[in-house]
Amino acid sequence: MDAVRVENLVKRYGKIEALRGISFRIAPGELFAFLGPNGAGKTTTIRILCGLTRPTAGRAFFYEVDVFKRPVEAKKMAGLVPQTINLDLELTVAENLFIHGLLFGLSREEISRRARALLDFAELSDRKDHKVRTLSGGMRRRLLIIRALLHEPRILFLDEPTVGLDPHIRRRLWGLIKRIQQQGTTIFLTTHYIEEAEFLADRVAFIDQGRLIIEGTPQALMARLGEFAVDVVRESGLETKYFPNREEAEKFALALAEQAETVTIRRVNLEDAFVYFTGRKV
Repeated sequence: MDAVRVENLVKRYGKIEALRGISFRIAPGELFAFLGPNGAGKTTTIRILCGLTRPTAGRAFFYEVDVFKRPVEAKKMAGLVPQTINLDLELTVAENLFIHGLLFGLSREEISRRARALLDFAELSDRKDHKVRTLSGGMRRRLLIIRALLHEPRILFLDEPTVGLDPHIRRRLWGLIKRIQQQGTTIFLTTHYIEEAEFLADRVAFIDQGRLIIEGTPQALMARLGEFAVDVVRESGLETKYFPNREEAEKFALALAEQAETVTIRRVNLEDAFVYFTGRKV
């Protein structure tokens, strides 16, 4: 049984097609990532699956529950961490969690028990009585994540959860996300950070202009190009060639050494795969 199954999802805003018939599946416990530039359709997909936007066409299921025909049942399975920090800044950390728990019909005892465990998990216990406006950006992001986990969803949607954070805080959040997955939660992540998708995702799908271009493990997508890349800087711009091994890459680089301003040999990364398959940079 798939944790998430999406079939031919379409979303139009007038003449604009935000989603153009995308389909994908996510296995239970998997961390699946949508990688693409701003405006590619990542947030639209999450908004539809979480019941915040109606699709133009298509079907979606959480563990075989029809998301559009049985929305209340489906929403109980999902937790959402939006791009925008929509916490109440004038309430405390504990009060924000308490209100979320009430909205999902949890008892005071359940909220108290789960909140304590999640605050420990996110290393926020010492901040539980602090107003959210006093927290750093990274702490607010951690609070958003554990708030979404309070009702114990089977599927967690993370919509660009580290946008705007410095690299140190981003990597700390990566650790939290991997720990959540290790506890059995299925995670659907959207991001335009190449290294984030490469590090976190079991599988990644490239999405661009509302179309799903290709999907697979980061390693498999990079392997389609080769193991090594040679970047050649000329007056006309940057050119990149891909090779199955370092020996062939070095032979090519040596032959071009006098014809180019700079020749660099490096390992293929996920950005190379995205550019190759979409023709665009993220």
